[in-house]
Amino acid sequence: MSAPDRSACPVLILAPRGRDAPVAAALLREAGIASFVCTRLADLSAMLGEEVCCAVVTEEALVDADLTPIAAWVAAQASWSDFPFIVLTRGQGSPDRDPAALRLSDTLGNVIFLERPFHPMTFISVVGNAQRGRFRQFEARSRIEELHEGEARLQTALTAGQLGTWELDLSTSYLNMSATSRAVFGRTATEPFAYGDFEAGIHPDDRHDVREAISLSADTGRDLAVECRTVWPDGTAHWADLRARFVRDRGRRPRRMVGVCADITARKTAEENLRRLNETLEAKVVERTTQLERAHQAVLEEIRQRERMEEQLRQVQKMEMIGQLTGGVAHDFNNLLMAVIGNLELLRKQVPGEEKTVRLVDGALRGAQRGAALTQRLLAFARQQDLRIEPTDLCSLVRGMTDLIERSIGAEVELRLELPDHLPRTLADANQIELALLNLVVNARDAMPDGGTISIQVDVVHTSELVDLAAGDYVRVTVSDTGQGMDAVTLSKAAEPFFTTKEVGKGTGLGLSMIHGLALQLSGALRLASEPGRGTQAELWLPVTHAPAAPQGAEPASEGSASAAARATILVVDDDALIATSTAYLLEDLGHDVIEANSGAKALEILREGHKVDLLITDYSMPKMTGVQLADAARELRPGLPILLATGYADLPKGTSVDIPRLRKPYLQHQLVAEIAKALRSM
Repeated sequence: MSAPDRSACPVLILAPRGRDAPVAAALLREAGIASFVCTRLADLSAMLGEEVCCAVVTEEALVDADLTPIAAWVAAQASWSDFPFIVLTRGQGSPDRDPAALRLSDTLGNVIFLERPFHPMTFISVVGNAQRGRFRQFEARSRIEELHEGEARLQTALTAGQLGTWELDLSTSYLNMSATSRAVFGRTATEPFAYGDFEAGIHPDDRHDVREAISLSADTGRDLAVECRTVWPDGTAHWADLRARFVRDRGRRPRRMVGVCADITARKTAEENLRRLNETLEAKVVERTTQLERAHQAVLEEIRQRERMEEQLRQVQKMEMIGQLTGGVAHDFNNLLMAVIGNLELLRKQVPGEEKTVRLVDGALRGAQRGAALTQRLLAFARQQDLRIEPTDLCSLVRGMTDLIERSIGAEVELRLELPDHLPRTLADANQIELALLNLVVNARDAMPDGGTISIQVDVVHTSELVDLAAGDYVRVTVSDTGQGMDAVTLSKAAEPFFTTKEVGKGTGLGLSMIHGLALQLSGALRLASEPGRGTQAELWLPVTHAPAAPQGAEPASEGSASAAARATILVVDDDALIATSTAYLLEDLGHDVIEANSGAKALEILREGHKVDLLITDYSMPKMTGVQLADAARELRPGLPILLATGYADLPKGTSVDIPRLRKPYLQHQLVAEIAKALRSM
């Protein structure tokens, strides 16, 4: 991880007497640390904020002063923040024996006393320590924000997948089901629904199988996975997919089942229709084949040629589809979703009392959000997703997820680990690497239906320059199994998107392709080796780094939601009238004044005419002038103008200025509120 920019976090200085203030500022300037000299205590209090590093204050400026405003600010800090004050004392002995010093400690909290006169290096060292501590607080804040984003994505995934949650206490048979789970059984959220109602809601022909599956899972501790028919109160039959994992007590006995369920009636109906269609087609094929055999053999050859041509056509169509699933699709799709989501949010506010209309709007919003989630999956194997890259110890990473791996492979599969100590690190996104390893392990488990051995080995290898790898040292993670293996044809297609050897409904074919894309994005490679009957070996190669490990963050804490910004005049620039109008309505709904422009040239014309503009929100992809080019030109006209760049691209082209805050499309109104507030606070 690169060292923090010491000039990006200023130090406040309050020393109203003598030459202490200019001397301190000069010392900090020589050390490359930004500072700001305050002439009054009120100025210091007004400038305190989250992005300030620390405050250097002389003792005489504080002893007889009213510290109430500063004390109030200190008490109101976020949980991650512990703002440091460096107090320059008069050299009257130990601060812990000075009542005035004790009062300052009680009032300001994090106080460092530095006795004058002091050596310049001592002063710089104290300020440097305070600055490093402040940077660690900033890192803790970032991790807290990431945690909340992860929780939000999980909830979105459950909603997008239309999955309901349920929990069963095995000792009391108490059943707790979410509203979505109850709907799978045709029940409303307010109806009583105990375990007896659950069993009664299962089709009589499937009831015994469900009981046996639950009992077997309880005895063995394996995950529950069962499909069954349900009978709704109106007498109609439906299909449900029940899945659960056991939570054990201290005696390692299964105590609770926690799982999800989904209505799979549509899929089962489609499968049944497909089965009947296949039976009909098979009968027709047999009949036709018999006729052809009786008639003439150049006909059989024609059929074989036609089948080969159809297979080639399917391959061409598949490759054409893969070529279309790129970043350009994500941008256009996100633009469409932006208009849909923005208009739906506003429409929902217009009909608060019409319950049916609100439900329809909410359904449309969920559908649009599912579309946004799909776009992110496409970006993943197109290698355009954002990564959090930092020095990572892969041996420690594997050790940390051993419990998860063991639970994923089950009791019939033996896990062997070869994880040496003191291996060099690699630059990687730890979360993505964990997902990649878990995907490889699950693939290996599925290749051994009757059990076997999975081995995970981490080592360091040196390679000369190859087609897919530059010369150098690499950390190599090898996942091998003793399973069925793959032939040469299957192995050549294994990393292609949508290719899978698993049954219908049990695999999307995106796992290996996403790992392959991740490896390329990290300047590494994914290598596969396999033979039928001899198992498969997957190797993930990642370049060695000598950068130090990233520091550990503090425990996560809760975070308040973003508040709306004050009323402002906002210039919205987008060549797509649909997006511009939707964004304008969202902003006007928040109480802002909006000026619309359909091009970068029109926006610059508005700025030259002297119109009041507090904030510029511009699309990135526009003809003749991109949003980045517009931002550069606008800042020449108005240097202090806050700018937000709205884009559906995961990454902007190389060389693009990175100091422009980005607003990811599609965005919701509350996200727009938060970004506007941050932009206006930076003025």
